[in-house]
Amino acid sequence: MNKHHESTGPAAEQQITLRGPAELADALPYLMGFYPNDSVVMVALHGGRGRFGGRLRLGIPQAPGEWGPVADQLADCLVSGSERREGRPDAIVIFLCQDSPDGSGGRLTMERLRPFAQRLRTACGALDVPVLEALCISDGRYWSYCCPDPRCCPDQGSPLVMPGTTVMAAAAAYAGVHVRGTLRDMEARLQPWRAPAAVTAQEEALDRAGPALVPRLLDERARGEVAAETLRLARTLMDRIEETQPAPPALSDAGDDQLIGPDEAAAVILGLQDRETRDKAAAWMEGAEAQAALRLWRTLARRCVGPYGEHAAAPLTLAGWVSWSTGDEPGARVALTLALRADPGYTFAQLLHRACNEGLDPEALRRCLREAGDGASPDARAVEAVMDTAADRGATSLRVRRSRPLPDGGRRRGRAHRRPGAGRGEPSPASARPRTAAAGRRSGEARRYGRRGSRTRR
Repeated sequence: MNKHHESTGPAAEQQITLRGPAELADALPYLMGFYPNDSVVMVALHGGRGRFGGRLRLGIPQAPGEWGPVADQLADCLVSGSERREGRPDAIVIFLCQDSPDGSGGRLTMERLRPFAQRLRTACGALDVPVLEALCISDGRYWSYCCPDPRCCPDQGSPLVMPGTTVMAAAAAYAGVHVRGTLRDMEARLQPWRAPAAVTAQEEALDRAGPALVPRLLDERARGEVAAETLRLARTLMDRIEETQPAPPALSDAGDDQLIGPDEAAAVILGLQDRETRDKAAAWMEGAEAQAALRLWRTLARRCVGPYGEHAAAPLTLAGWVSWSTGDEPGARVALTLALRADPGYTFAQLLHRACNEGLDPEALRRCLREAGDGASPDARAVEAVMDTAADRGATSLRVRRSRPLPDGGRRRGRAHRRPGAGRGEPSPASARPRTAAAGRRSGEARRYGRRGSRTRR
């Protein structure tokens, strides 16, 4: 059984000792800020006492044939990112989190994932960084792939400790650290509607709005008018949302959905495909208006249904930005990850995702947005601020380069963009372009409008 020590602050402050796999498994949601589902999580350890460092999360690839390449890239990603920020890690802890499909028991899941765990251990060893512990967490139990002692790590697994009863839970509560539920729950708040009637109504509204807005977005003289109309409508919807009483997440989301009509949502969604409009909307990032804006962006992301799924990149990126700006880093990473899943080439999401993972202070971006006000687009200045801040911290400058998708066509791996706490991610280029309307979709044209190199959709 392995011991691991976690420091919650400077050396002079009280330290927490995690004794064995049980407490290590219990600490995972506090490290991530949520309970990861269907995820591989890798955490770097530094020093003789095993201080937690950078962490990385990725969805477990469904195809076993992908496990080897993914393991190599994840190990390289965590080690190289840690070297830039905190120094080379002395060890790594691995978590494989996946429940059984029918809830019948996690042992079969643990055995099925054993080759992936072994491949991850081998990949870390090839970089001369040992794996201190590798745990599988499934159906409320955990197994160790490293501990051979059946007295502490039996074949049938061990039950997870009761939430809130460990030293890590007490320290987290004292520090004000909150676990936001499962990753699946957090993603569900941002994913498109599935109810057939609602999906049909929203898709028809988007189809109607496209032919009216796209020609105006392509007209340099009319584009400014569309931007002003979009921002006025978005502000009206925010005011409408702000008037409602706070409620639990599920009730709040359902209430917000009822407050916004399909045509209103369609107009704002399409208007946000213009980069300058989106950047001006990003200025709603502080105080009471930040929460109203976040609720609006979540609502609009849920309205990007059917063939309009890629349009969600803009509201999801805004949701990620507001979350990061207001101190919710786990929520920001989830939103930005979904934005990149909707459009892997969405540069603004790539840059924000990397800056968030680098642990940069969002104040540099906030300052640029404040200074820009209602004038010119702040996007370029904001990115420069992030680059300057990264340089001050000793990180390499942010670069825009083409990245590769994962074999599953969705999540990105290795050096594309980093998962929470993974360190760096390399944004992909995106030519400035907005989306096409339904007319273009029906005629078989590419779902983009605007010219390459224009100022839209980046």
